[in-house]
Amino acid sequence: MNLILEDGSTADSTKASGKPARFNLGDQSLSPALEAQIKNLSEGDKHTFTLDAKDAFGESNPDAIHHMDRSRFPANMKLEPGVIVSFSGPGGSEIPGIVRETIGDSITVDLNHPLAGHKITFELDVVQVITE
Repeated sequence: MNLILEDGSTADSTKASGKPARFNLGDQSLSPALEAQIKNLSEGDKHTFTLDAKDAFGESNPDAIHHMDRSRFPANMKLEPGVIVSFSGPGGSEIPGIVRETIGDSITVDLNHPLAGHKITFELDVVQVITE
């Protein structure tokens, strides 16, 4: 699977890692639009389609962008735009955030999914279908 951004760049590729992605239909982990595109595919199928941001990884939510004081991070942590930091979420889950900006002791962290707000083209090669 390749995930292609509007500018033609590849955002992610399971082909590069050699590890296929797994989709679970019906468990609410996928948007209805994404599920509709893949639900009738069979092993060996190749399928390319484009989804708007709201149907792919969601729109960027301004409430998920936080301005934090540098003192909230370990003293030796390198904080610059693009660095991924992890926060503790409910039930011990980890929530990744991306440092977007540093100004003095103010660190701007974006907790949106990195592909939120982007129209995405999916290029799929179905390698296996498991029905349970």
